[in-house]
Amino acid sequence: MMEGPLNLVITGVGGQGNVVASHIFASAASKDGFNVSVGETYGASQRGGAVMSHVRLSEKTQYGPLIPRGQAHIMLGFEPIECLRAVTGFGNRKTRVIVNPRPIYPIDVLSGVSKYPPIEDVLEAIKKLVSSVHVVEATELAKEAGNPIMQNIVLVGCLAGTEFTPVKIETLKEVIEETFAEKHPRANLKAFELGVEQIRRIKPI
Repeated sequence: MMEGPLNLVITGVGGQGNVVASHIFASAASKDGFNVSVGETYGASQRGGAVMSHVRLSEKTQYGPLIPRGQAHIMLGFEPIECLRAVTGFGNRKTRVIVNPRPIYPIDVLSGVSKYPPIEDVLEAIKKLVSSVHVVEATELAKEAGNPIMQNIVLVGCLAGTEFTPVKIETLKEVIEETFAEKHPRANLKAFELGVEQIRRIKPI
């Protein structure tokens, strides 16, 4: 029995599939009988701008869609710097993080105005702020499944494989099949399954 809501933050940049991932998880949670609220916040609306999805589920109460600062239980980071930013705002010493370490360079970095910090430094900064950090090469696993864009589905699989949430793996598979019924359902299921398998093989840093 959960006390209060389970708070999940999914963070990355536009074009990485944050919103799709949040709605897959939320739909599965609803199918499993939980009350679910979903909210999104956006930076720049174009591809490459920051995107953060909030998913809250509970057994008895319908909570508001936005997670209060410092109260995320779990965080999926699709991009390392965006994950660090989200952790500083919504994480705490008990937050558990799963992050794809592949950077998406913003325009100011690509133009030479700014520098992207070393990934190792970013991951170390995240580690200092939370309970645990699983680093998953989700983009590489997505390539193995057929398309690097499916890194979002890989990370949903990672979340399912940790059993950090009460949402059932089979329910998530059902929702993925429904979501992608007309476009590459098998590839997306493979990406999900690779995520489940990978998270069970690795240890947090």
